[in-house]
Amino acid sequence: MTRHLGRTTWTEHYGRSRPAIVAVPIGSCEQHGPHLPLDTDTRIAAALAEALADKYDEGDVLVAPPIAITASGEHAGFPGTLSIGTTVLEHLVVELVRSADWSGGVVLVNGHGGNHVPIGRAVRLLHSEGRKVLSWWPRVPGGDAHAGDTETSLMLAIAPDLVRMHRAEVGVTAPLADLIDELREGGVAAVSRNGVLGDPLRATANAGRNILTRLTIDLVAAVDEWWS
Repeated sequence: MTRHLGRTTWTEHYGRSRPAIVAVPIGSCEQHGPHLPLDTDTRIAAALAEALADKYDEGDVLVAPPIAITASGEHAGFPGTLSIGTTVLEHLVVELVRSADWSGGVVLVNGHGGNHVPIGRAVRLLHSEGRKVLSWWPRVPGGDAHAGDTETSLMLAIAPDLVRMHRAEVGVTAPLADLIDELREGGVAAVSRNGVLGDPLRATANAGRNILTRLTIDLVAAVDEWWS
């Protein structure tokens, strides 16, 4: 059995003594400055979901196809961004988890902070229905907000061929707390001309590998506690 759900057949999930859990990467299709691809969040979430599956016996954790277009309204001022809005995303997550009752549970591996509110609402409803679902969010102490050294370092480790470091520019480096009111009112375009909240020029692949390792440890620990 493969670690990728989409490459299996239904018969591989029938009659298992311990049903597999499904890890769903949740990303976005949104601007990430002039140097990172639009699917950055999706790639990071998928890499973490695959790292999670690697830590378990084959077939115990299956990585689902990612949810790659989510709620990215705050990036609407930039070409290339696609968004389905918070209400649709909330309903999508609810129905997806309901459909996975054949599994041992669903882990939502989140890669886009703008999805916090709708996914939180969805998970609360699912828990009230008695469904087994874990919503996990990456936390990088000292990390910047968007397309800065944190995400750029991760992408240099995950998909270096897609990082245009020759186009990288410093963005707005003020603390997110100082920008939040303007962000809520006018989106990222209201505070950052190039869409960057941070300094990608400090990014390195080695830093990205270290961040990925730390996040994987956190994710595995959360799943171990939840699934035990």
